[in-house]
Amino acid sequence: MRHDDALPQENPRDNGNLAMLDNVHPPAWRNPSPSGPYNLVVIGAGPAGLVAARAAAALGAKVALVERGLIGGDCLNVGCVPSKAIIRTSRLYAEMRAAEHYGARAPERVGPDFAFTMQRMRRIRTRISRADSARRLSAERIDVYFGQAQFVGPRAVVVDGNTLRFKKALIATGARPMTPSIPGLAESGYLTNETVFDLTERPGRLMVIGGGPLGCELAQAFCRLGSQVIIAQDEPMFLPKEERDAAQILSDALARDGVEIHLNTTVVAVRKAGGMKVVDLASADSKISVSVDEILAGIGRSPNVEGLNLGAAGVRYDTDIGVLVNDFLQTTNPRIYAAGDVCLEHKYTHTADASARIVVQNALFLGRKRMSALTIPWCTYTDPEIAHVGLYVREAQTSAIPVETFTVLMHDVDRAATDGEEEGFVKLHVRQGTDRILGATVVARHAGEMINGLSLAITSGIGLRAFARVIHTYPTQAEAIKMAADAYCRTRLTPTLKSLSRRWLAL
Repeated sequence: MRHDDALPQENPRDNGNLAMLDNVHPPAWRNPSPSGPYNLVVIGAGPAGLVAARAAAALGAKVALVERGLIGGDCLNVGCVPSKAIIRTSRLYAEMRAAEHYGARAPERVGPDFAFTMQRMRRIRTRISRADSARRLSAERIDVYFGQAQFVGPRAVVVDGNTLRFKKALIATGARPMTPSIPGLAESGYLTNETVFDLTERPGRLMVIGGGPLGCELAQAFCRLGSQVIIAQDEPMFLPKEERDAAQILSDALARDGVEIHLNTTVVAVRKAGGMKVVDLASADSKISVSVDEILAGIGRSPNVEGLNLGAAGVRYDTDIGVLVNDFLQTTNPRIYAAGDVCLEHKYTHTADASARIVVQNALFLGRKRMSALTIPWCTYTDPEIAHVGLYVREAQTSAIPVETFTVLMHDVDRAATDGEEEGFVKLHVRQGTDRILGATVVARHAGEMINGLSLAITSGIGLRAFARVIHTYPTQAEAIKMAADAYCRTRLTPTLKSLSRRWLAL
């Protein structure tokens, strides 16, 4: 769910945006008239809200879905879908420039067409929006309401003058970009993920503030699309939660693409001068100023808890953390639950999806599913991608868990060599003395795809030894996981076993 002032401005006003708007917030939509209490009222039609509403309706529940902005939330409109669309185009341009690396002749001129790239993105966004259109949801027996929801008691909300009474409710209002407290930034103007995809002209010079997933992904994409990109990160490495060698590979990749990198650097002020935005940067040993056309801030997200009148429902919240929930995703009002970015630390679409399924089970069917029981993978979609699941070594050490690590470099994987995608590694952590997988980090062109099998293994209790026994198609980059499993199996060949084997073979 987005702020009211973040409703689509039809900018750029083209058929793609207008068609999408007709799906995700039809201008002529008339809210239904509520009758009787709903089994479930869902506030927010982003990934968590959509999953919960559809799952509950499919099981026969009477469901209302309330959205004050755009159906699909950040993921469809200003997040995963548009970003991955332009990332794919930017990757193609990078490959064309490096054609000789792949055994081809580079085109005489590789000039990115930014406007064409953004048109493709909007076409894809519109196409995907059809699956979650207001009309389709209504056809699935979900009452769709547009407007601001406000609680008026522990069992009722008001939307556009209608009172919706409920047996259970779900708050799934998502999060919004955090506002950086940098002097002069607001006055000079800046982009966030909610506005950057409205651009129709490529920024000649772009400053990216923040070295998290969003900042790194878009810094690389815009650089490959022809912008001169400067990125400032106030910590010593990008993706500070990831393993250092993974972060270093990413830093090298960004530099190789031409991104100007400033680590351990803080943006201290912004001002306008001569039609440009002047950004003052400070590090331990220097102070510099850079002039740019646009600034993109990607420093984090704040939960959408304002405007809901949560106090009237007896729901506790924190403006920084979000709605407070227990391990069953229940709020301080036992009839009201929360899911997705409004209450979770890991603000990913797939986490929102998983948490919504927990809510449907716990709220409507007396389930006792726990959020803490989930194994949550994640991926940063740079090139190469960086994916992780489970424990990091530092976390295992903090918990006094003995760990063995098996690492395979991608340049040792045949398919990575034939693809010309040799950068990265697969790193698997197992509990010492066992084959139980505790965690994994994959840095590779297709790391987001490769991590899924490891997530399944951790969730299902499948040991690393099983990967060695399973036949993998050849050649694939995922064979790196089997190679790590083979390395594990070789460590099980103790001197005693080797001696017995030699004796047997000598007979």
